[in-house]
Amino acid sequence: MPRGTRFYPGYSSSRFFPVGVKWLLISNIGLFVLYYISVLTGYYPLFHSFGLVPADVLGRFAVWQLATYMFLHDPFGFSHILFNMLTLWMFGADLERTWGTRRFLNFYFLCGVGAGICVVVANLLFGDLHTRTIGASGAIYGLLLAFGMLYPDTQVLFSFLFPIKAKYFVMILGAIAFLSSFGASGGGVSHVAHLGGMIFGYVYLKTSRGVRIDLWGPIERRYREWKVQRARRKFEVYLRKKQDKDRWVH
Repeated sequence: MPRGTRFYPGYSSSRFFPVGVKWLLISNIGLFVLYYISVLTGYYPLFHSFGLVPADVLGRFAVWQLATYMFLHDPFGFSHILFNMLTLWMFGADLERTWGTRRFLNFYFLCGVGAGICVVVANLLFGDLHTRTIGASGAIYGLLLAFGMLYPDTQVLFSFLFPIKAKYFVMILGAIAFLSSFGASGGGVSHVAHLGGMIFGYVYLKTSRGVRIDLWGPIERRYREWKVQRARRKFEVYLRKKQDKDRWVH
């Protein structure tokens, strides 16, 4: 992940954790700890079906991997999750405060799933279908792109050292991801996922002015319908019990 940090003169954001960012941090870090323990205890195969493997997505229709891979990180590569979560907090917090939690999460998962689709397509055409990809970097790069587009003149510290405007910071990251995607992936880094997350994020931001992509709406509606049905069944059971009780009361 890019080693950049926000620069706020006289402002501390350490006490601000919007709901979406907070729960993404908790879920990612929690699963990282569980994954780490599973590797030490020999139960790591339990997590294998949640990493993104193109052969599984195309052959077994394991489409859930397009989302679950974002919550797994290399259990022995602490810098992997460290910089992903640090960047999520530093850049994602402002985006969530600007957009609201729902739109922020929609965007985050759109970029992550979109990055996963790019990984599957790239490996289908040019790579190895059995390559396993994990990590939230695709979604994180989408957040970085959005930050650069919404706050282009905000100063960030590139590599924690060099002050640079956010728009140039994002351009550099995009160029690195684009050029690196044509070569062999080194160090387990999926540059295609980075580039894919930025592409999906860019398309969304350019086309969402009149159209809102709501990934959570259908899930929320189904949940509300399930709650109504459950309440109705409980009420029917209650009525039957009451009728049976009244039958024996004279």
